[in-house]
Amino acid sequence: MSTRLVIIADTHLPKRAKALPPELWSAIDTADVVLHAGDWVDEATLDALEARSQRLIGVYGNNDGPELRSRLPEIARFEIEGLRFAMVHETGASIGRDERMAQTFVDEDVLVFGHSHIPWNSSATNGLRLLNPGSPTDRRRQPHCTFLTAVADAAELREVELHAIDRGRS
Repeated sequence: MSTRLVIIADTHLPKRAKALPPELWSAIDTADVVLHAGDWVDEATLDALEARSQRLIGVYGNNDGPELRSRLPEIARFEIEGLRFAMVHETGASIGRDERMAQTFVDEDVLVFGHSHIPWNSSATNGLRLLNPGSPTDRRRQPHCTFLTAVADAAELREVELHAIDRGRS
């Protein structure tokens, strides 16, 4: 059985946008699991995603206050379709990230992270897959706002796709 994933981070509502983009909500509506790698900023976003997602897994980020920190862990570890995931908001500098995270998350197959708003899809030498979905609301220096979708199936991560969102609609 395969599991459809939506991977997001750095939503920063309502500071960077008033709402999540329609394209993202459409993906959430068809996903089996939604992963959010922190920087929600408001509890309303967490509540909305909990209400609309079949299953939601999240962590808090550096911009999340005490209310969100009381509801979410700093690091989440979970398994989906035989894949061992970890999720954390911050991973430090991009230089050396793959190998540094491979040494930190030695028992995981996939690490989901956020913070930089820069999409990232790479693998460390030990096979750890590192994924950052960027931000669906704040592109910063990127050409587009973004999020990821993927499929977990038989202990493999497949169909990892970066989705660009038209900034004018976010």
